[in-house]
Amino acid sequence: MDRYTSFEMLTQYEQHGTDYRVRWRLGSSGIAILSIHGGDIEPGTTRLADAIAAHEHSFYAFEGIKSAGNRALHITSTRFDEPIALQIVRQSDIIITIHGYAEMTPLVHLGGLDEEIKHMIMLVLRQSGFSVICEGLPFAAIDQKNICNLCGRGMGVQIEISRGLRAMMYRDLTPEGRHHRTEVFTRFTAAIRQAIAPFAVIYSENRPLENTD
Repeated sequence: MDRYTSFEMLTQYEQHGTDYRVRWRLGSSGIAILSIHGGDIEPGTTRLADAIAAHEHSFYAFEGIKSAGNRALHITSTRFDEPIALQIVRQSDIIITIHGYAEMTPLVHLGGLDEEIKHMIMLVLRQSGFSVICEGLPFAAIDQKNICNLCGRGMGVQIEISRGLRAMMYRDLTPEGRHHRTEVFTRFTAAIRQAIAPFAVIYSENRPLENTD
C-alpha cells in the first residue's frame, strides 16, 4: 500500500528539491507524456518520457531524488493530484503515462481507455521487436480516475515497462547509468513517437496549453 494518498499529504513529510522535484515543459501537439513515478521511484521512466515528448509534445515528470527510499514517494495513478500535472492533463487531448514494474522478463503492458491509440502503439512496438501485452490486470488502467484518462477526451494510454526491459535501455538503472542510453532505448522511444505521430496531427489545432508557472 502506498504511504501517501495525495500530493498534499506527501508535501507534509517530503521536501521539494531534496526528496522530490517536478519537471515539465509544454508542447503544441495536444499530447502529453507523463512520468509520475520518475527519478528513482521507477528508474528509467523519466528519460523515456522526456525522449518520447521531445519538443512537440508536453512533458511532465515527478521525480524521486532521495538518496534511498524513493518508493515511499509513489502515489498511485488514480490518486496522483500534483497541481501542475493535473493542469497539463486537463488541457491535453491525449495522455500517455510511462511506468515501470518489477518483472525481469523484457515486456510491455499497455492499458488505458484509448483503444485506438493503444492498438497503434502495440502494433508499432511489436513491429520494432518488443513483446507487448494489451489486455488484463494488473495494468488495465480502465479506472476513469487514472491520470492517463483525465484528459479532455476522457481516455488515454498507460505504458508499463518491466524492469528487465528498462535495464536493457541503459548501461544500468542507477542515476549515473541512466545517462548512457542503448540502442534499445532509441528503438523503443522511436516506436512510440511513430505510433502517436498521426494523432498529434489530428489534435494539433485544439486549444493551446497555457504555462501558468
